[in-house]
Amino acid sequence: MLKQFVIAFVFVSFFGAFIFAQEKPKTDKKDEHHKMEHMKHDSTMQKTHHEMNHKMHSESKVENSIIREGEINLASIDVNKDGKVYQDQMCWNVISDEPGECPQCGMILKEVSLEKAKENLLKHDYKVKEAK
Repeated sequence: MLKQFVIAFVFVSFFGAFIFAQEKPKTDKKDEHHKMEHMKHDSTMQKTHHEMNHKMHSESKVENSIIREGEINLASIDVNKDGKVYQDQMCWNVISDEPGECPQCGMILKEVSLEKAKENLLKHDYKVKEAK
């Protein structure tokens, strides 16, 4: 009789452990809904932030006159007539008479002489208007 009891006990224990291991953890529907709403919010915020950033970047390109196109007149850029301008070292056609950063790549503009700016432009296949 003891043997049958031990066998039954072992069987019930094993079967109970097996059933317990198969149960899925209970989740609160409220928590699941909250997590889903939070994920949607994060995704929307990221998309909105990206769109705003892109729009601001695009507008700054249109409004910003330091992005030079066509034949570049360095003498007219040198408003204070000190013989120096600020030029981006990647976007060579981004030139200003004041310190700042490139609206295209974000790099800080480097101060260079008019001669060096001209040399950089010509080296990178830009057209430069000759000073008269």
